[in-house]
Amino acid sequence: MAELEIRRAERDEDLETAARIITAVLPESAATVEEMRWSDRTYPGGQRFIGLLDGAAVGAAGAGRVYVYGPEFPGFWSNLTVLPEARRRGVGSALYGAISEHTRAAGKEFLLAAATEDHPEAIEFLVHRGFEEHERMKTVRLELADLAAPEIAAPEGLEITTLEARPELGAALYEVALQALPDIPGDGPQAPGTVEEFIARDVRKPSIPAWGFAVAVDRAAGRPIGNASLQLPGSAGKLGWHHMTAVARAWRGRGVATALKRATIRAAIEHGLAALEGQNAVDNAAMRAVNRTLGYQPRPDEIIFRGPLAPLPDAAREAAVPA
Repeated sequence: MAELEIRRAERDEDLETAARIITAVLPESAATVEEMRWSDRTYPGGQRFIGLLDGAAVGAAGAGRVYVYGPEFPGFWSNLTVLPEARRRGVGSALYGAISEHTRAAGKEFLLAAATEDHPEAIEFLVHRGFEEHERMKTVRLELADLAAPEIAAPEGLEITTLEARPELGAALYEVALQALPDIPGDGPQAPGTVEEFIARDVRKPSIPAWGFAVAVDRAAGRPIGNASLQLPGSAGKLGWHHMTAVARAWRGRGVATALKRATIRAAIEHGLAALEGQNAVDNAAMRAVNRTLGYQPRPDEIIFRGPLAPLPDAAREAAVPA
């Protein structure tokens, strides 16, 4: 029988191992050491693990704060990946136990995890452990190879620029986020957090290029009223992701989101990206309509699951019961 070991992934070499495993199974992921270190600095309290069989690393998992909710949110986000040739040998279950133990120790009650429809084995793993569908995201993709860079027609009274050209606008985008994030359809109201958290997560994140961050500025007031940004997963080659599109309430319904999205598409083409992908909750009809208008095509849905922590081992369960 192969020797199974689960250990914390904290050194750079361990994080590189985790990134390699994740990328092997999910090539379009954002698994890089830089991204992991950014997450640790911005949202401390998470933990990653790697699983080994006979000394060979074959699995990776982690659990930590759900970025778009406050620290009081009662669950942790989680991820778990095992190389295909090492599955059904106890590695996934052991990693699930490790992230559950960390989550429980942090005072959290459940885990959220994502799986796409084209990975039925991941869905089976979660459902078998009591996870249930919590939210469904419609994923779309726009191929850029043969696409002409779109013209950008700013709605009347607005200027479309970028953070590369106007870096001083970054902090002012917090006011847009205060209106936009709580209105995003989904499983509950999102919040930008503190100004510092917002800037770290949605403005200055290492994988968000300033050239791919479009900003709509009210010419009369001189302040931003909307933005759209791209994210470049380090392991995904020439693929870009739509990170966020946000418009202040008073400016909605005037074509601002479409103009901003066109600006990010143009920037992606000019910087040599091959495709763009984005996700929206099923009930986010407005943004899904914008995507259809711009020619985005459906991809497999991403399903957000909510599930229980792994049961405590018998000895630990007995120790947790008051005498």
